Amino acid sequence: MLAAVGAADIDDLFAGIPDEVRRREPLALPAGVSEVEVTAALRRLASRDVPATQMVSFLGAGVYDHHVPAVVDAVVSRGEFLTAYTPYQPERSQGVLQSIFEFQTAICELTGMDVSNASLYDGGTALMK
Repeated sequence: MLAAVGAADIDDLFAGIPDEVRRREPLALPAGVSEVEVTAALRRLASRDVPATQMVSFLGAGVYDHHVPAVVDAVVSRGEFLTAYTPYQPERSQGVLQSIFEFQTAICELTGMDVSNASLYDGGTALMK
């Protein structure tokens, strides 16, 4: 690699970095461990987590601590309410597409133009443009 970039040695490779910002002492890193040890350590850390259902949550602007019937999950997870190409529900996507069509049609009628374009489907992207 050094030859490929035209450096004689590792010091030559980092010669462009000023001495006052270079770290000379080695990093104080722990010794390497096996995958099994890492997995066990991560499980220990994860076991300290507290489920969100046992904590006060301010998500939802006050709409929390309510009961959602089991049938809701059963209905909304049915295949006919989902699409293979997008995570959005098709009825929501269809509503956005319908509103874009209606807006473009209204602009054409108001201005007398033959065509109008309001094709920024993603609201977040449209906001930033």
